[in-house]
Amino acid sequence: MRHLSLFTYFFRKDHFTVFCWMCVVTVLSIGTIGTAFANAEEEKVKLDAVVKDFTLKDAEGKDFTLYKLSEEKQATVVLFLATQCPIATDYTDRIVNLVKAYDEKNVQFIGINSNKQEKLEEILAYSKKQGFEFPVLKDPENKVADYFGARRTPEVFLLDAKRILRYTGAIDNSPKEPTKHYLKDALDLVIAGKDIPKPSKKTRVIGCTIKRVRKTGVNDRTP
Repeated sequence: MRHLSLFTYFFRKDHFTVFCWMCVVTVLSIGTIGTAFANAEEEKVKLDAVVKDFTLKDAEGKDFTLYKLSEEKQATVVLFLATQCPIATDYTDRIVNLVKAYDEKNVQFIGINSNKQEKLEEILAYSKKQGFEFPVLKDPENKVADYFGARRTPEVFLLDAKRILRYTGAIDNSPKEPTKHYLKDALDLVIAGKDIPKPSKKTRVIGCTIKRVRKTGVNDRTP
């Protein structure tokens, strides 16, 4: 009888109304969380999709936007770099040579530094020392790195003339003595207006992990 009395008490009209509202709030909350995760997923660019515009500052405080830099370009290379990564430094001469070789082919290179510990003065000094004649921009909250899904340095993302992501991955297959030149091959195909074979659209990146700022509720570990 006691259990029956409790049941009757709980489902009195006023208590039952509260109970129903609690159920509604719970369902709406779950739906909102699900939508938030879906939106976060949508904010990450995918291969063969148009890359959205972004604006970042260089080490001297000047604003640069992706769409302005890539305007009327045959292709654009978004390149995630670091000042303190020895593997990235191994690639600096190759990067400089690629920039020179493809400048006459109307290709834009954009450097992005997303490492939280690398300061603006350090980035500016490093870029000058290595002879980088292209914008190197600071991504202070890793928003651009998160959008591209960049995890390591050096890591590249190749956009065609319509700013569609066509290739992502490594510059080549070895920091020391490469035998395969992934980015160069992809660039040549994009400039020629040809499709990159599906197995060649994405390659494994060897490099230092991007040191991200900590975000609450976000898994920023690099696999």
